[in-house]
Amino acid sequence: MPPIPIKPGIYKIHAHIIGSTSLVTATEYAVKHGAPVITDRLNPLPIEQEWLIEPTEPVPGAPYVIRLAHHEQAGLVVAEDKLYVNAVPRGELAKFTFERVIGGVKILSDKGLALRSGHRGAQITLVEPKPEFQETWTLEFMSPVHEE
Repeated sequence: MPPIPIKPGIYKIHAHIIGSTSLVTATEYAVKHGAPVITDRLNPLPIEQEWLIEPTEPVPGAPYVIRLAHHEQAGLVVAEDKLYVNAVPRGELAKFTFERVIGGVKILSDKGLALRSGHRGAQITLVEPKPEFQETWTLEFMSPVHEE
């Protein structure tokens, strides 16, 4: 499937395998590559579950970076085929594209690997894309880029 454009803005990213209240969540504790990113229940604090999705450059078809909406320096990085959040220069953030699939979107890395949520609380991994529900996500638009 061809990539689809995403409106830049602040989103909550819902995992399908474990219900619509399971969100992509930055954990509190850093390890070797940063804080592991998991799917977790809705947290009343948006600081760890609201993500800013924006293109890497202002041209059609550019990939996207995903950062914590309330912590400008912290964004998604990929190490050892797992997803982490870390404060790194923008050029070191992982790049993603989105494809429409039944029930939502598939989020793909610049290496063509799909984000996968095995179960609530598991770290999000990157795998060869398959037509599996664990690789389907819903993007819930919260606000434009510079509004909160």
